[in-house]
Amino acid sequence: MSKFKDIEFRANQELKDAYDFDHKDPLFSLSKEEMSGPKLSRRATLRLMAAAGGLTLAQVLPGLGPKVALAAGNSGGHLRCAWAGVAEIITLDPARINQVLQFQITSNVLSGLMHIDNSLVAQGDLAESWDVSSNGLEYVITLRQGVTFHNGDKFNADDVMFTFNRSKDPEKSIHSRVIGNVNEAIKLNDHQVKFVLAKPQASFLTKALERASGRAMTIVSRGALASMGDSEYGLAPVGTGPYKVASHVLGQGVVLEKFENYYDPDRPKLDKITIKPVDGVEPLAAAMEAGDIDYIGGNPVPAQLVTRFKSNPDLAVDIKPGPGFQSVWLNPWRDFMRVENFNKPIEELKKEKGFMVRLALAKALDRALFIKQGLFDNGVAAHGTINPAMGYYFDDSLSKSSEQAYDPEGAKALMAAAGYPGGKGFPEMKLITTPNQKRLGLVVANIFKKVLGITVIVDPKDFSVGIEQFNKMDFDMRLGGSGGDYDPDDGIVDWMQTKSKFNGRARNKEIHPFGFFSSAEADAAIAKQSVTADPAERKKLVQEANAITSNKVACGFLYHPVDILVYNKKITVPADARIPGLHELDRIYFT
Repeated sequence: MSKFKDIEFRANQELKDAYDFDHKDPLFSLSKEEMSGPKLSRRATLRLMAAAGGLTLAQVLPGLGPKVALAAGNSGGHLRCAWAGVAEIITLDPARINQVLQFQITSNVLSGLMHIDNSLVAQGDLAESWDVSSNGLEYVITLRQGVTFHNGDKFNADDVMFTFNRSKDPEKSIHSRVIGNVNEAIKLNDHQVKFVLAKPQASFLTKALERASGRAMTIVSRGALASMGDSEYGLAPVGTGPYKVASHVLGQGVVLEKFENYYDPDRPKLDKITIKPVDGVEPLAAAMEAGDIDYIGGNPVPAQLVTRFKSNPDLAVDIKPGPGFQSVWLNPWRDFMRVENFNKPIEELKKEKGFMVRLALAKALDRALFIKQGLFDNGVAAHGTINPAMGYYFDDSLSKSSEQAYDPEGAKALMAAAGYPGGKGFPEMKLITTPNQKRLGLVVANIFKKVLGITVIVDPKDFSVGIEQFNKMDFDMRLGGSGGDYDPDDGIVDWMQTKSKFNGRARNKEIHPFGFFSSAEADAAIAKQSVTADPAERKKLVQEANAITSNKVACGFLYHPVDILVYNKKITVPADARIPGLHELDRIYFT
């Protein structure tokens, strides 16, 4: 048997074993000992992922592949990074971070209680070990001792309690709902805390306590916040992570330096990292090809550059399935596509002119053409937030059953019924993009012109400006979406509930009762799935909510991206540093 066939056979066996459990057991057939740490076993982690419904063969395989050995003497050096598609990095405060490109940096500066490696094993970060009660409702976390913050303060249980209390306050943190299932956090002593849950939660260790995508329990420094204040801390947060912020100038970038007192003596490998925001396709390409940049992070690499980078012998291009979705967001408070109440049956909504227009725009999206012309075939058509990387939850049939399925004739008929036959009389609309997305916006505009006869003006704006207008509901249309979505909660809880953190968060609530979408039916299904233990039942609820948001046109779902990493071959990115959506910069070294 070839080495690859052997790995594939073992992966299929592990996948089969992971899904072999009693669905009625709230701990998914895992013993108390298996759930406790200092580290979850691979078997226990795969079982939890399977119980949550998010485990696929593609996720099992990386942990069975060969490990990349770190060569001796490779420490040191200055890594120069471009953070793509953004003019400035606004904040690094985990309580305020609302985009992947920000927590990609913060994850290298601040620690969490837990962190996940590339083979999905839950590792203790600041948690040295943990013990779980037999009913799955109490987690006693023993903290790593001897850890210090970048400012010299000693880390202890008071910092965990401070972070928890700060994060659970929705006025202070946009991620408060991540720990909404925690009834109480208790300090037991200087190095132990207890979390008491309302209901068993399979994803508690791997999401609620995880330092990157979860963000709620990314540990902040109470001493630094008291002396610096929120604004200054947002620019240069003090943490216990492998790198400390040496400087952060808005519009110019971030400089990270090695933290000599990091608890792991083998990391970080590099002495210094410069992260420069680069907004624009050609500036990014020129910097990479000239050798001024070693590594690209931030927003996805523009699709038109992938082939160009692949042909460059000095560059490595690594493509993996990407966890996320991108959409054309439609403002329901604009008169020509106004919907004041989504809480009606679809057939009733179809009688309203505003909804007719929204549905026509969604039906007109020729996703296959967009992916071919805009992404050079690097993408998957989207009809909801749940992406293929979520495996078990992904509903492939939605592409045919959704009201949003591509139907040019149906789209034209809806526009005519709304009073805009052939697009006549329909006002020009602006589509906000980032400068990097301008070309993608033009592809979308051309599709709308071809199918509906309407004119859409592409309006490139710096990311910080565009996202502010989006949050305030001050836009016609916007091209954008989410990344780092490893669990259904990342898509439907974060985006598709009335109170979701990205749903018109900064809007004037007296003028706009809700943001871009609000459905009581979707809210209920989404809330229930978050605390449903049985994976089959959770899958049913997730797909029900996904279908509601698709059919009622929460937005015009467009595509699921792939994760493309580009770097100069003079550096080594080991396998354990390759987690789609994240950048483990502390493991990278010069070859």
